[in-house]
Amino acid sequence: MRRERGFTLIELLIVMVVLGILAVIAIPKLNVTRERSYLAATKSDLKNLASQQETYYTGTYSYSSVLSALNVTATEGVTITINESTTSGWAATATHQGVAGEQCGIFYGSASAAGGSPATVAGRVECTK
Repeated sequence: MRRERGFTLIELLIVMVVLGILAVIAIPKLNVTRERSYLAATKSDLKNLASQQETYYTGTYSYSSVLSALNVTATEGVTITINESTTSGWAATATHQGVAGEQCGIFYGSASAAGGSPATVAGRVECTK
């Protein structure tokens, strides 16, 4: 009679431990990558807003304080707020619901970095982290 051979309990436990160690290493890296993608979406939306503000200004010689007038659609989970809008500048901030406590901002012209925006240089999107 032929005896069939399978895996021993020790071999199965070793495989489970190795898989557990790999999971402990991979899951935090996945979360960091996810947060980076959320921030990239937030920054992209602010850059799109800047482009639309300049287009709007070309037609009306003033910046808009209303997102719908600019035809700006935010990415899912991103909230954009125009904090200040004058004829000579504007400021906006954006957050993503997937990244708690993180805020990105941008401003142009004479507008200050209003509303606690992390932006310090006009025309450059900057975030708090």
